Amino acid sequence: MPLTRRHFLAASTALAALPRMAMAKGQTRITAAPAQAQLAPPGYAATEVWAYNGTVPGQMLRFVQGDTLDVQLVNGLAEQDTTIHWHGLRLPNAMDGVPDLTQAPVAPGGSFDYRFSLNDAGTFWYHPHANSVEQISRGLAGVLVVEESEAPDVDDDRVLVLDDWRMADDAVIHPSFGAWHDMSHAGRLGNYITVNATPEHRQTVRPGARLRLRLVNTATARIFDLRFRGLDAWAVAHDAMPLEVPQRVEQLTLAPAQRTDLIVDITAEAGDEAMLASVEREGTFALASFPVSGAALAARPEPSALPPNKMPSLNMESARRVPLVMEGGAMRGLPEGATYEGQRMDMRALAEEGQFWAFNGQVGMDDAPLLEAFEGETIRIPITNNTAFPHAMHLHGMHFREVLGEGFGPWRDTILVNPNHTREVVFNAHNPGDWMFHCHMPSHQMSGMMNWIRVS
Repeated sequence: MPLTRRHFLAASTALAALPRMAMAKGQTRITAAPAQAQLAPPGYAATEVWAYNGTVPGQMLRFVQGDTLDVQLVNGLAEQDTTIHWHGLRLPNAMDGVPDLTQAPVAPGGSFDYRFSLNDAGTFWYHPHANSVEQISRGLAGVLVVEESEAPDVDDDRVLVLDDWRMADDAVIHPSFGAWHDMSHAGRLGNYITVNATPEHRQTVRPGARLRLRLVNTATARIFDLRFRGLDAWAVAHDAMPLEVPQRVEQLTLAPAQRTDLIVDITAEAGDEAMLASVEREGTFALASFPVSGAALAARPEPSALPPNKMPSLNMESARRVPLVMEGGAMRGLPEGATYEGQRMDMRALAEEGQFWAFNGQVGMDDAPLLEAFEGETIRIPITNNTAFPHAMHLHGMHFREVLGEGFGPWRDTILVNPNHTREVVFNAHNPGDWMFHCHMPSHQMSGMMNWIRVS
């Protein structure tokens, strides 16, 4: 049986909730190692994956705001170094999980202890920052939920991990991790979409039920264009940071690494289905279905805002402007060449090194940071995309806001910049250390689209 999206669409599975890790005191061990997962529908063999503690997605870590995370990473991979990057968390620089920038890589058989306070509530995730395109594509990703001290009034709280996999017909993950076409084009797009590592999330609900849906895009390149049916949806947080006012949404774009928390009210009647769907080139397909049955629940008022996390102030009057220009890739290239490992190279020489992209004429990370800021300084970065492809830009260790005229967009840690567009972000450099700033399509990151900033 050829493995196609039609099999994905026709498949139906029982509800598979993410396994939760108890909020226990003391250290938790997370082992990155080979495992098996039944990703494909019944009739296919289990897929060989790499997993945290044997599950894909990795076991979900749940804490309460103010707790201390204490995790020991054990590298059970046979031939590759690894780390854990705690995506979206404002943490000490030494805990950020970037090999050779914030820590030494963890060799096979080795371990590393991560310990820091969880000061922000929200939906986060964790993944390697070593050979990211292969390690994430093989399954190394998990969710970290930090609960508010005052939880919203909902009937259920669900994490939905959206991912895609590049699978061969025998349900084996295709080993084309370093394909130059992916690196120079849209990234490693998969041919098989899952929700919580199943073909479709199905959950029976009552009419009028109110759910909190924590959406997490762990795909390495796919941008999800989401639609809703049979439910009213409000965005209450992006990238873990609560919105000041919940925003009613009828569609939602979720780029790689982004998260959005939704509060949804089921408006479909008993006997019908509510649905979260994804718009793809082939059509619009269900990712999560909610069959409706039972007696209707009483209507609630529109949801209130979540308790805010404490964010730094932005001083726009004294803000320093540091432009970032993205260039390269297929169809546009680097006609003037770029600097790589201290040498100026033309496009052909860069391609031979597997490098296709540049920030401000610099390919990959150099000894000099993209910018140096003093602690507490406000920095404005207009990000101009002169390439033919979209890029999801992620800043480690801090959140930013988009500058929109005289106002701001929501706090985020990852922003999608489309071709031929400029989006200006502003942040307070409140967290000392060396922090990566890169495209979160790992194929692009590893072929030139990464740099770093220093806060001192």
